[in-house]
Amino acid sequence: MDEPIFKTEVGLAALASSAMLTACGGGGSSAPTAAPDPVSPGTGSNTTPPVTPPLYTAAQIDAARFLRQASWGGTAAEIKDVAALGPATWLNGQLNQVMSNNMTRWLIAKGFNDSTNSSNVNGDGGWVQAMWWKLFSAPDLFRQRATLALSELFVVSHVGLPISWRNFAIANYWEILETHALGNFRNLLEAVTLSSAMGTYLNMKGNQKYDAKTGRSPDENYAREVMQLFTIGLYQLNLDGTLKLDASGKPIETYDNTDIQGLARVFTGWNTATGTDPAGELAAAAYRHGLPMALTASLHSPEEKKFLGVTIPAGTLGVPSLKVALDTLFQHPNTAPFVCKQLIQRLVTSNPSPAYVARVAQVFIDNGKGVRGDMKAVWIAILLDTEARQTTGLTTYGKLSEPMVRLLQWGHTFQATSTDGAWTLGYTDADTALGQMPMRSPTVFNYFRPGYVPPNTPLATQNLVAPEFQILTEPTVVSYVNYMAGTVNNARNIKADYTYEKTIAADATALVNHLNLCLASGALSTANQGLIVSALNTIATTTDAGLLNRIYAAILLVMSSTDYLIQR
Repeated sequence: MDEPIFKTEVGLAALASSAMLTACGGGGSSAPTAAPDPVSPGTGSNTTPPVTPPLYTAAQIDAARFLRQASWGGTAAEIKDVAALGPATWLNGQLNQVMSNNMTRWLIAKGFNDSTNSSNVNGDGGWVQAMWWKLFSAPDLFRQRATLALSELFVVSHVGLPISWRNFAIANYWEILETHALGNFRNLLEAVTLSSAMGTYLNMKGNQKYDAKTGRSPDENYAREVMQLFTIGLYQLNLDGTLKLDASGKPIETYDNTDIQGLARVFTGWNTATGTDPAGELAAAAYRHGLPMALTASLHSPEEKKFLGVTIPAGTLGVPSLKVALDTLFQHPNTAPFVCKQLIQRLVTSNPSPAYVARVAQVFIDNGKGVRGDMKAVWIAILLDTEARQTTGLTTYGKLSEPMVRLLQWGHTFQATSTDGAWTLGYTDADTALGQMPMRSPTVFNYFRPGYVPPNTPLATQNLVAPEFQILTEPTVVSYVNYMAGTVNNARNIKADYTYEKTIAADATALVNHLNLCLASGALSTANQGLIVSALNTIATTTDAGLLNRIYAAILLVMSSTDYLIQR
C-alpha cells in the first residue's frame, strides 16, 4: 500500500517507551495507572511457544477499510463476513435496516426530570448519556455513521442552545438527521430548517418582518448559513467540485448581500408550534421540541423577495415562499458538488479527486431513475466508488481519523457496554479529553473547516487540505493518548469485552496481527508492528492481570500510531 501523505506528531517510538507502557496499565480509576514492572526475557510471554498468526487476505483488508469508512470499524466476525459477501451486500443490508430506538424515548424512560439538570439551560438533562448510549449500542451502524457526518455539515451545537430542555431539542435534532439520512436531501433540508434546535441555534425561531417604527429588520443568520454552509457554499463550482473562475482567473461568488437580505425575508414568521402538550413534564418538553416550527402569517415579510436569480412576488404567503426558497437551494448547481465532496471527506478521504466528486455529484443529481437528492444512492456512490475501494495507484488518499470516531471504533470493535446502564462517559470535547464530541462543536463551522490547511506544511503548495488537523495540537495529541489509556482498561464505566484477545495475548505477534486488521485495517508497517511486539514482550502474561495489561498496552499503542490515526 502507498505511504500516507499525512503524518501526525505522534511518534510510535515514543509511545513504545516505558512511560507509555506505564500509562496503559490496568487499574480502577479513570487516570492512567501503573503497569507491572517490566520483566526480563523468559519471565513474560516468551515462555509460551510462539503462535503463527493467520495472514489476512486482501479481501479482509478491504473489508476492514470499508467498515472503518462506513461504520465504527468492524469486529473480527464482521470483517470476515464482509470479506466473504462483499461491501455492497453489507451496505444494502444496512440501508434497509429499521432505524434504532431514539434518544427522546430513552431520556423519558430514564426519567431525567431534575429541574436543575433538565429544564435549566446549563444542564444537559441526560443528553450526553443518551448520545453515547445511541452511538455505542445502535445496531443500524451505517445510519448512525451517516448521521454523524450530516451533523458536521448541518451543525447545531448543544453548547449554543440557550433554551430550557435543550436535551430534548438536541435529541430531536439527531432524530431528524437520522430519519432523513437515508431519505431525500430536499426533505432533510426542510426538516433541518424548521427544527426547534436549528431555529434557536441560528435565530430563525422568532424571526420577524421589517418594522418601520423600530427599524427592526429580519435576522439574516440562517439565510447566510443555509447558503454558505449547508447547500451552495461561497463560490461557484464545477460538477467536480473545482472552482469556476472569471475572466481574470478569480473565483465567482455564489451570492451577495442582496441575496442574503432577500432570503432572510423568507425565514420570517416562524416560531414554536402550538398544540396540546401530552401529560407529564418530560413528555410535554419532548413533544414541544419535537414539533417543527409553525408560521405566524402576520409576522412574515410581505415584500417581494429576490435571491439567487429567483423572485417571489410581494404578498406571497410564508409556506409557499419557503418552498420556493428551499427548492431553489436544492436545485442549485453548486449543491451537489458542495455537499457530496464534504460527505466524501467525512467518510473516505480528505482530498477526493475531481473525478470522484463528479461521479458522486452526478448521482445526487440523478440516481439513475430521475430522482434528485436520493441519499441512499449518494452514500452507495461514495463508499463503493473505485477511488474509495482501491488501495494503490492513488497520489493522495486517506484522512486523519476524528477522535470521537476512534473512541467509537474502540467501543464497537470490543463490544463495549455500560457497566451501570447509564452510559456516564461524560463530555469528551475538552482539550484534556478528546477535544471533540458529537453535537458539541464550538461554532456552526464545526470543529474544523473542510478546506483547512495546516500552517507551515507542504500541503498548501500541493493544493491539499487536511480538515481534521485543525483540532490536532500538541495538547490534544497528549490528551488523546492519556484519555484512551484510561479507557481501554475499562476504567470509565464503559467496559470492553476482551475475551477473544485474552486467548491470543500470550503471543504478542498474534495479538498485534489481530489488532492491525480490526483497528488499523492492515495499515501497520512491518517496522511498527515489530516495535509494538517488542514492547509487549516486556509485559508478563503468567497471570490474568498480565494478559489484560498486555491487551491494554497493545490497543493503546496501535491506536496511537500514525499508521492507525491516518485512516486509509
